[in-house]
Formats: sequence, C-alpha cells, structure tokens
Amino acid sequence: MTSESKPESSPYFGAYLGAGLPRTVKALGLTSFLQDVASEMVYPLLPAFLLALGGGPAMLGAMESISEGVNAALKGAAGRWSDRLGRRKPFVSVGYGLSAAARPVLAILTAGWQVVALRAADRVAKGLRTAPRDALIAEAVPAEQRAYAFSFHQGLDHLGAAVGPLLAALILFFVPGRVRLVFALATVPAFLGWLTVQLTTHDAPRTRPAEPRAAKGGGSLPRRLRLPLVAFLLFSLGNASDAFLLLRAAQLGVSALGLALLWSGFHVIKWLASAPAGRLADRQGPRQQILFGWAIYAASYVGFAWVTSAPAVVALFALYALYYGLTEGAERALVLRLAGTELGAGSSLGAFHLSTGLGAFVASLLFGLVWQTWSPAAAFSLGAVFAVLGAGLLAFASGKSSAAPEPA
Repeated sequence: MTSESKPESSPYFGAYLGAGLPRTVKALGLTSFLQDVASEMVYPLLPAFLLALGGGPAMLGAMESISEGVNAALKGAAGRWSDRLGRRKPFVSVGYGLSAAARPVLAILTAGWQVVALRAADRVAKGLRTAPRDALIAEAVPAEQRAYAFSFHQGLDHLGAAVGPLLAALILFFVPGRVRLVFALATVPAFLGWLTVQLTTHDAPRTRPAEPRAAKGGGSLPRRLRLPLVAFLLFSLGNASDAFLLLRAAQLGVSALGLALLWSGFHVIKWLASAPAGRLADRQGPRQQILFGWAIYAASYVGFAWVTSAPAVVALFALYALYYGLTEGAERALVLRLAGTELGAGSSLGAFHLSTGLGAFVASLLFGLVWQTWSPAAAFSLGAVFAVLGAGLLAFASGKSSAAPEPA
C-alpha cells in the first residue's frame, strides 16, 4: 500500500490530478486516457458508418449485444485467472495490445458483418484487461480510498473520450467525409496507451498472507454480495449501448461533426463529476450514491424516450453524464466492501463485471429489437423501467446485507 492515502488534505481540484494516489493508479489512468482517445475517435462515427454499409438498428443492437456478451464472459474469467496466477499485468498488457492492433483494420472494412466481427474482437481485448486492471488499482490503495481511485481512473478514461471526438471532428473539418482516415489515425494513441502500460505498470507485491485461498481464485461469492450482484444485473438489462443515444441524436438532425462534439462534451461532464464523486462515496458510503445515480439514469432515459429537438438532446446528454460520475467508482468500491477478504480482488471484480456484462449483452439486443419493432420511445422507456427495478432491489439488499469489514 502507498503512504499517499489522505486525499482530504489536498485541494478540491487536486482530485483531478490524482492527489494522494500512487503511481500505479496514475499510470493506469494515463493508459486509459490514451486508449479512450483512440476508441472515441471511432465510436461516435460507428453507428452511421454501420448504416452506410447496410446495417440498421437491429444490426447495431446485435453488434453491441455480441460484443458485450464476449466482453462479460472474459471479464469474469480474466479476473479469476489473474487471482490464480498472482499476476495482473500480462492480462492488462495483452488486452491493450489487441485493442491497438484492431484500430487500423476498421479503416479497410467493406461490409456490416465485418464491423460486427471486429467490434467483438475489440471487446475480447477489453474483457481480458478490465478486471485484472481494476484489481491492480484496488491493491494499490487502502480500502477507504478505493472509490476515489476507481473514479479518478474512470475520470481520465472519460477525459480521453472527450479528446477523441474532438480529434475526429478536427480531421473531418479539414477532410470532410474521410471517416476511414479517422479510423486509421486512431491507431496512434492506442499504441501509445499500450506502450505506457508496458513501461510504467507493475504487479503489486503480495502483502496479504491472510488471503491465500482468495489469491488462488478459490472460494464462492459471499452471501452478502449475491443479491447486490443480482441488482446490478437487473439494472444492466436496461443499460443498452450509448450508441443508441448517438443514433437518437442523429435521427433528430445532429450532423456527424455535431455528434463528435456532443460526444466530447458528454465525456467532459463525466470527467468533471468522477473524481469528486469518488471522494464523496469514500466519505459517505457508496450505496446511496449508486441509488441516486440510477435514479438520474432512469430520468434521463424517460427524457430520451420523448425528446423532439436537438437542443433538448444536448441537455439530456449532460444529465445522463452525471449518472456515470456518481456510480462507476462507487459500484466497484461497494463490491469490494461486500466481498471483504473472502474472495480475491480479481474474482470479486470479475463477478461484478460478469453480472453487468451479461445484462448489457441482453440489453442492447433487446433495445434494438424494441426500437425497430415499436419505437425509440418504447425502447428508452423499457430501459428506465429496468433501472427503477434494479434500484429497488439494491435498496432492498441494503436491509438484507450487513456491511462487510473493510479489508486491511
């Protein structure tokens, strides 16, 4: 553990610089920043690119569903494998490396099914790295600082996601319509992200001899964790890919350049909310903050169901961004708190990512089918219902699950 464990002593804006956090967390944050610059140069343009190759809402839903299914399965397995091996970095390194290798391939695809296949391959890479990376972060900080560490990392991820669309917009401004060129140039930050993790990140020394069974990946889920994981699964059944938000904006007349700028601003708000929200969750407890974030999610989806103008879409994107800042670090911190010392960090975080990923696997396919069969309003309304049901179950679990003692 690092001795830098007093974020309260730093100025408020120090949270955005990782004040009090160790080098490992900052390095992984920089890696995620660069990787998301690459990803988000591509992502806001992908739905329209798929449509241009003959796809539609159903194919978009199938693409995101298949991708999330592959991602979820590997997240759960990779976390447990990293516990058994006692090493995290190989999974993180290979995951970022595969993502970097996939970027230039997108520029030469000519059919919708090829886009679906490449998107699935990219999610394989993400699945390999996510839980082991989160375990690296958890092991680098004390328990009372975890929500802040996770939120700082996610904040840099979002900042990269803000920069990526701006770079894409800049390229499209000078060479209008050259979407494939944007895809090819996204290789550069992706490679730099992989290089960063190679040069700066190392596995944490094993300093907890009290957890040999967990470190080997043994043990079952603690009972107090099971119902909250079901709540996460239920919520995620309505948590369809954000690609549908971009498709909704495009339907209401937002141009390709406008989509890139909208997506950038969306991630700026997520970045601004993340680190301060993580500190707040560490101080006041993560569960209530998660419930508040899920309520914002439900309200946003109701808005997307009935919105009729581009300016209203912009306002809804801003509201929806707050959900991410409030919940991402808090969710991981709550899972680790409930898991206690009975399960390795990789296994417990892998179980969390598996439950949310399985829900997302169904969510995007269901959302796309409901959109195409009935209407966008029906699809977004269904997502809001699942969010309310998930929040209700998590609130119920508060009375059923006693808080676990914090790991040392």
